[in-house]
Amino acid sequence: MLLLILTVILVALVFEYINGFHDTANSIATTVSTKVLTPRQAILWAAGFNLLGALWGTAVATTIGKGLVDTGFVNTQVIFSALLGAIIWNLLTWWLGLPSSSSHALVGGLCGSTLANAHSNWAVIHWETFEPVTHKVTGGLWPKVLLPMFTSPVVGILVGFFIMALLMILIKRWRPRIVNAIFGKLQIVSAGVMGFSHGTNDAQKTMGIIALILFSASKTDAFKDLPTWLQFLYTPEFKVAMWVKIVCALTMAAGTAAGGWRIIRTLGHKMVRLQPVHGFASETTAATIILCASHWGIPLSTTHVISSSIMGVGATKRLSAVKWGIVGRMVWAWVLTIPITALLAYWCERLLMLFP
Repeated sequence: MLLLILTVILVALVFEYINGFHDTANSIATTVSTKVLTPRQAILWAAGFNLLGALWGTAVATTIGKGLVDTGFVNTQVIFSALLGAIIWNLLTWWLGLPSSSSHALVGGLCGSTLANAHSNWAVIHWETFEPVTHKVTGGLWPKVLLPMFTSPVVGILVGFFIMALLMILIKRWRPRIVNAIFGKLQIVSAGVMGFSHGTNDAQKTMGIIALILFSASKTDAFKDLPTWLQFLYTPEFKVAMWVKIVCALTMAAGTAAGGWRIIRTLGHKMVRLQPVHGFASETTAATIILCASHWGIPLSTTHVISSSIMGVGATKRLSAVKWGIVGRMVWAWVLTIPITALLAYWCERLLMLFP
């Protein structure tokens, strides 16, 4: 049993690594496309700030770990199935060059596998959670995942358009050479903030999953005979230990350093042609939205936010500047991620249940 738990933790870290290179484009695509940094410089810059952001807070990890499904129906096998469904979808969309959401892949996988273990009892999904006294909505799948899934791209487009329009008014009398020189330097800063915000949100999702694995295992006899040097695994209450933070942060940074060139080409080149001022506007927009979401424990799709921010910024040139055919393919990937990963994880769990 202990070997199984350690194996699933390893699989969770594999997901974190894949998340790193799958979502590298979120932090660096605009910086590479505007030639402010070389690809290698941009990746190292993003990896460093991803590492710092991953160590910042645990609100998103708590939402993933105990805010979406009934933990009474979660065990090591359920989490393994969830991760398997998410990894399959992430690799498929990476191969196709589609910037889909690793966050939603993980959420869909967790919901699907938990549902399978509960024999399709939909009550195990926390659609909304409330405070006991005031009955105020505090979390759940709808307010924390589904509602932001639809609203965050809209906010990204509108805020990106507004910021870019404001910048165009401020710099309309500037020479192009001066604009590129100033915003080339500013974009390096905005790319760093974007990388930091990505770490605060995306890295925490795997932290939440590992904390859930340890919490679920600690409620059983799995850790009854733990050797002294492994006592740190015993977690009688849900919490994100410091060692979990550090391991996840390093793993995501390593994945980021590996790069995700297919998605970088989609975001940075195919969707809309960018200059440094556009890159600065889109990264600033996305980073602000993601940092706000991380503060409130919302496992936001960083992919959705940066992609929609680029759309909004690109639309200030003219609507035809955005290649809407590419956007359409991305939207389909966004819409399908949760249901497909839920189905993949559901059937993975049902299959594993045949071999007790």
